[in-house]
Amino acid sequence: MKAKVLNPGPERTIALVFDKDDEVIATLQRFATEHELVASRFTAIGALSGAVLGYFDWDRKAYDRIPVDEQVEVLSLIGDIALDGTQPRAHAHAVLGRRDGSTVGGHLLVATVRPTLEVILVESPSYLVKRCDPESGLALIEIGA
Repeated sequence: MKAKVLNPGPERTIALVFDKDDEVIATLQRFATEHELVASRFTAIGALSGAVLGYFDWDRKAYDRIPVDEQVEVLSLIGDIALDGTQPRAHAHAVLGRRDGSTVGGHLLVATVRPTLEVILVESPSYLVKRCDPESGLALIEIGA
């Protein structure tokens, strides 16, 4: 992955260009940790050789896995990076387009880039903190934390 600062502030904007075979969430996590990101949002387009999406099952408090075992276009990928305890955590949702024009979407659990993914990341000057919500078991953003 290559990165370039497009605007230094007050909301720093960074272009991230992923390479073929990069794993999206792991690469975002690594970048967030290395650059000490604490409050960011991102959007992306590109293509993937495959992915695993998730649908949160409220009763089980776990994600149902939705495998996508084909080349797909990333029609929309949006997400945020916020502190989960002391570590930045990426959270993303995606809508993926299939060859026949149909789509599938959900929480992005795993995805492999092919040939590229172009991400625009904007770092906010304020802090976003995630706290574990006891009812859902999920780390949710807590405003004003």
